[in-house]
Amino acid sequence: MDRSINFRGIAGSAGNIMQGMGKFVFGNEGLESKEDSYVERYLDRISNGTIPDDRRSAMTELQSLVAESRSAQMSFGAMGFPILLNVLKEDREDVELVRGALETFVSALTPIETSQGPKTEVQPASVNSDLLSRETENISLLLSLLSEEDFYVRYYTIQLLTALLTNSLKRLQEAILLIPRGITVLMDMLMDREVIRNEALLLLTYLTRDAEEIQKIVVFEGVFEKIFSIIREEGYSDGGVVVQDCLELLNNLIRHSSSNQMLLKETIGFDPLISILKIRRGSAFNFTQQKTVNLLGALNTVELLLTGGPSGESGKDANKNANQAALAQKNILDHLLLLGVESQWAPVALRCMALRCIGNLVLRNPQNLDSLAKKQVGEEPHVQPALNAILSIILRTSIAQEFVAADYVFRCFCEKNPNGQALLASTIAPHPNQGDMHGAAADMPFGSILLQALLSSDVNGDMEACCRASSVLSHIIKDNLQSKDRVLQIQLETPTPSLGRTEPLLHRIVTCLSIAASDGENDQSSHPEESYIQPVILRLLIIWLVDCSNAVNCLLESAVHLNYIIELASSKRYAACVRGLAAVVLGACVLYNASREKGRDAFAVADAISQKIGLTTYFLRFDELRKSLAHPSSELQHRKELSRSSANSMSDFQEIEEDETNKDDQHPVLSEIFDSQFVNFLSKLEVDIRENIMDIFSRTKTATAVLPAELEQKNGEVDGEYIKRLKSFVEKQCNEMQELLARNAMLAEDLVRTGGGNTADTSQKPSSGRDRVQIEALRQELEGAKRQIEALKTEKSQIEAEANNQRNLAVKVESDLKSLSDAYNSLEQANYRLDAEVKTLRQGGSVPYPDVEAIKAQAKEEAEKDSEAELNDLLVCLGQEQSKVEKLSARLAELGEDVDTLLQGIGDDTAIPDDDDEDEDEDDE
Repeated sequence: MDRSINFRGIAGSAGNIMQGMGKFVFGNEGLESKEDSYVERYLDRISNGTIPDDRRSAMTELQSLVAESRSAQMSFGAMGFPILLNVLKEDREDVELVRGALETFVSALTPIETSQGPKTEVQPASVNSDLLSRETENISLLLSLLSEEDFYVRYYTIQLLTALLTNSLKRLQEAILLIPRGITVLMDMLMDREVIRNEALLLLTYLTRDAEEIQKIVVFEGVFEKIFSIIREEGYSDGGVVVQDCLELLNNLIRHSSSNQMLLKETIGFDPLISILKIRRGSAFNFTQQKTVNLLGALNTVELLLTGGPSGESGKDANKNANQAALAQKNILDHLLLLGVESQWAPVALRCMALRCIGNLVLRNPQNLDSLAKKQVGEEPHVQPALNAILSIILRTSIAQEFVAADYVFRCFCEKNPNGQALLASTIAPHPNQGDMHGAAADMPFGSILLQALLSSDVNGDMEACCRASSVLSHIIKDNLQSKDRVLQIQLETPTPSLGRTEPLLHRIVTCLSIAASDGENDQSSHPEESYIQPVILRLLIIWLVDCSNAVNCLLESAVHLNYIIELASSKRYAACVRGLAAVVLGACVLYNASREKGRDAFAVADAISQKIGLTTYFLRFDELRKSLAHPSSELQHRKELSRSSANSMSDFQEIEEDETNKDDQHPVLSEIFDSQFVNFLSKLEVDIRENIMDIFSRTKTATAVLPAELEQKNGEVDGEYIKRLKSFVEKQCNEMQELLARNAMLAEDLVRTGGGNTADTSQKPSSGRDRVQIEALRQELEGAKRQIEALKTEKSQIEAEANNQRNLAVKVESDLKSLSDAYNSLEQANYRLDAEVKTLRQGGSVPYPDVEAIKAQAKEEAEKDSEAELNDLLVCLGQEQSKVEKLSARLAELGEDVDTLLQGIGDDTAIPDDDDEDEDEDDE
């Protein structure tokens, strides 16, 4: 009976909630379904049953039903959670019943796929996960079951916790942090039997994702030792999916934590990691899919160590340098070269990640840079420098991503390494066997192989090799003036050597660019995606011209080059990226031009841009370039988290490459090579180009070819007059020059501002600075007239208000006059009445009476005096008011107001009553 009360009381509220949700998800039919009645019947037997076997049988049947029916899952979530949780608390001694309860929970949290219903339909499994993880006490109860002796209890508990993680990761992470020794209990499971250990490993992998506090506790509990112990037991890279889970857990711990990386280095060291990367030379058929995934996980660990931690974290660079040195001491470079360079039978994804790790290993590290420069690869007698082998990969691979990864090695090798750049540049020279593309390639020095690829378009039209070689050359000369000048001095034979002439390598690069442009036009229909050949060659020209006036002068030696670059920037036949990069090349020819020769100086280039492209269109090319290069950073793609769901796709690299190529119009190579660093470099360069061109158009040319005749002294002209005339001429020229400078500055500023993103119709804008000044003056006059009108309106309002006040005052005076007149009339009536009384008294007898006449005369005299005084005051007031009214009337007339109309009707309603009214009043008396 206790269980029955528990069942009815605890399950009531949860049942209402879940039934309402079930009605929302499944409709009314789900509530009355047969499965619901079965679930309720089984739960009643489990809760109220007294026979253990019957309770176990009901639990088994309930588990089978919940595992097969979504409706049963929902009904179980509505009614069964409190009952089975109570079983886990109160019936620990009945191991079989506890097993059944845990297995039922696992079934309730496992999604059931069905072809019926919409895809957006709420899954009962996710709803049940949310209900179970809502209370921390439930998680604590499950963790306590991990201490049970029964194997299946621990196994199903681990499975249940893992099922909870898939739907309620954040909530479970928070709950486990609140439970004392919660992480410790899970860590102990790593030392359990193999099946439970594997499940616990997967559980910890989920828990440590983006959970810094859990990561710290796990590391404190000695997880590094346990991880590598499991990897060693499983056979390193030859192990199964358990090795993959271990590496995923390891990468979760070190991905966003420099401190965890340091702890790994100081406690375990990098020897176990190196052991995973060891492979047998020549093991062509040993790369199974699982081994490939395991090696990718280990290389991902290496990559995380070589980046040093998240960007912006203090101590990141120091930690990165320490990791570079520690890994180099373990000879990791040999293993990476074997994976990425020598094992060409290895999967593409593995080779690419190994190459990227090589780049990160040597980046800004002098010792590792020297090691790579001296490293030899291959076996006797076919041994060659590692850099030559990596260059060969760049030139011969048919996979774009492998070219990008190998190119990344040279980018890292040359960054902040002027000695290495100079060393590579010094080897660039024509080779006697230059015509043989394959026969003597192994015996050629690095620079000769590179130069041969650059010239391959002349030999067999291989623009792909020319483009890739251009990318490598751009790394060699970047930010290194010595290397730029060294390569600039290379002279090549012309296509017609019989003439005995040579041409600089820079001129040949421009020729290759024109060939690529013509090929791009012919193949435009067959290749809808944007080609990367022209942009890569243009990037080489930009890097070469920046800060190198000799390169600018060499490029402008032939007017054909300038005209061709202008055509690239102006013609709409080319892609926006090509037009924008060509505009940057032209801007570099202006910005870094130190020539004084007419036709090749900065003013001549800027003038050509203005005449053939137009400054407005030219500056719009920068905006187009910025938009075409605005793509998500690709660097994060190489640090993508390796998990069970993404492992297979990451190992099959060619499939990913095809998908990326088809889903975006931009070629994937461009999004890799034109990284955020180069885009920022272009943005800064754009600002300098805009300012420089504006400055050029704000000043005139300094040289004057012919002296004006006014500067020569005339015959018979004395020196004083000559000097006076010269002074007048100079003043006139100065005035004209100042006006011209002002107009040019205004025009350039307007064009630069227009090019900065305002694409409005320029036909509506002033055509010159003088027009703008006139328009500005007219605008100011218009604003002044508007202000005067507003002032007059204000004054008019004030005058109208004053007139209204005077009008009201006049009405008041008229009213006072009327009151005075009424008082005088009343006084006259009183006199008449007194006269009548006097007459009556006289006729009445000899009764003495006062001298009425005398009193009347006295009263009348006093009244007249008072009336006269008041009347005089009123007349004075009326005179003053009349004067004001006249002045106001005159002012209103000036403003155009009709004074007679305004005064019409004033005083009509206050007129003095006429005589008829007075007679009527007397009759009334």
